[in-house]
Amino acid sequence: MHQVIYAESAKVDLKKMDLQIAQRIIGKILFFSQQKNPLAFAKALKNLGIGRYRFRIGDYRAIFKLDSNGHLQILMILRIKHRKDVYLS
Repeated sequence: MHQVIYAESAKVDLKKMDLQIAQRIIGKILFFSQQKNPLAFAKALKNLGIGRYRFRIGDYRAIFKLDSNGHLQILMILRIKHRKDVYLS
C-alpha cells in the first residue's frame, strides 16, 4: 500500500463538498493507493504547474504528485475539484 498525504488545499476542497461525494472520493483514492501500480489508474498532466498526475473519480479530479524523490511510495494529493474547475487552479 502506498501512503497518501492530503495537502491543506485538498482538505479544504473536500470540506466544501457534499459529504457523500467527499467520502466516495476518499474511498476511491484509498483504492488507488492499495494497488500495486496506482499510476495505471492515473493520467499524466501536461500543465505541470498544478501537479504531475490526476485520478478521475466520476466528474471530479484528484491532482497529485509523487514523493520528493519522484518515487511512488507517497501520493501527495494537491487538489480535488470538479472537472470544470480543477485545471483553472
